[in-house]
Amino acid sequence: MSDPATQNRRAGFIALVGRPNVGKSTLLNQVVGTTLAAVANKPQTTRNRIVGILHRERAQLVFVDTPGIHHPKTPMNARLVSTARQALGDADVVVLVLDAAAGVTAADRHVAADVRGRPRTVIALTKADLVSRNALIPACAAAQALLPDAELVPVSGKTGDNVERLLEVLTAKLPTGPPLYPPDQVTEQSERFLAAEIVREKVIAQTRDEVPYTTAVVVEAFREEPARHLVVITASVIVERDSQKGIVIGERGQRIRDIGKAARLSLERRFGCRIYLELHVKVVPEWSRNPRMLGELGI
Repeated sequence: MSDPATQNRRAGFIALVGRPNVGKSTLLNQVVGTTLAAVANKPQTTRNRIVGILHRERAQLVFVDTPGIHHPKTPMNARLVSTARQALGDADVVVLVLDAAAGVTAADRHVAADVRGRPRTVIALTKADLVSRNALIPACAAAQALLPDAELVPVSGKTGDNVERLLEVLTAKLPTGPPLYPPDQVTEQSERFLAAEIVREKVIAQTRDEVPYTTAVVVEAFREEPARHLVVITASVIVERDSQKGIVIGERGQRIRDIGKAARLSLERRFGCRIYLELHVKVVPEWSRNPRMLGELGI
């Protein structure tokens, strides 16, 4: 006989999929209430399968943020797309994330073709805060046309507007069953991974278009000192050329200091303690095309 308590609960995996730069990671961070994924207004910011777990009274929603699906031209990008498609296949519910401000693109139609035919799908029309109410109506119609049978919810990952409605829709589509994770767990990612994501986000924000996205962050050391309420982190920013190293360091080291300060403040908010952060910049030529290096970075 099944457990009545289990019959009243739902749990499952929800894959966030879409083309690059539609706001998947911003939506994930908003849902779970903390930074799990690096966010930037640039494509291919997300490089890994990132899990965020939301615990509710009668449901456990396990969100899987994925790299943007696109036509890959490099070994690294091919791995990103493979990661996204694997998450799509493993999910109980798939959320096609679209950008209301940009409108439906050919790349969106390409992703929708991968999603079409799945039994449990939802469309999240993100960045709804960036368009007027009048403009939102045709944006919703264009998005709905991609997957006519999917329920559509316009949301803002930045402000949180209408996210609660999205969660209600997703919860109703989850299979019944017990929780998949302990009630205090919010992600599968390690503290080292989260620290690296926060540093990488600040590198992207500080360098903007000056450094291509062939940058990575490796946490070399992560040491907790509970008696001092302190975590000591040593991390390396990996670039491919000496010229990129100079850009990241900046004149007289000012930029790397600014990156370190911004990252430290975010890390202290994330971990709830004092952070001592030491950053280095290393040149690893063509690392983004090196299978061994990609594997070491978890890509």
